[in-house]
Amino acid sequence: RVQLAEFGGGSVQSGGSLRLNCVASGLTDSSACMAWFRQAPGQERERVVLVETDGNFHKTQYGDSSDEGRFVATRDNARNTLSLEMNNLIPEDTATYYCAARPGYCMWSPELYQWWGQGTQVTVSS
Repeated sequence: RVQLAEFGGGSVQSGGSLRLNCVASGLTDSSACMAWFRQAPGQERERVVLVETDGNFHKTQYGDSSDEGRFVATRDNARNTLSLEMNNLIPEDTATYYCAARPGYCMWSPELYQWWGQGTQVTVSS
């Protein structure tokens, strides 16, 4: 049974940084996709970053080109973790952030992810 747990949310002022960590227990397939999604109140869940493993390489896809310069995702298959370093945060980044995983390739749609964490809140004030 796969379980995902997120850590590291919190409240920061605009321009600040936060690091989110996701630990996957029971995930034995190192080629499984791990991802971060986020959902703000009244909005649909949107992808932040998708990371899949191809042999010794990680393929990282950021959901928004502006995030790629501010967010850095790091996956460690030996520890079954996926971290997300978020810098220069803005109020629009306020959301609940969810770690997700699925067997095989990464997919854009959150509906195609089989395993989810409980979410961690990120609040950015102006």
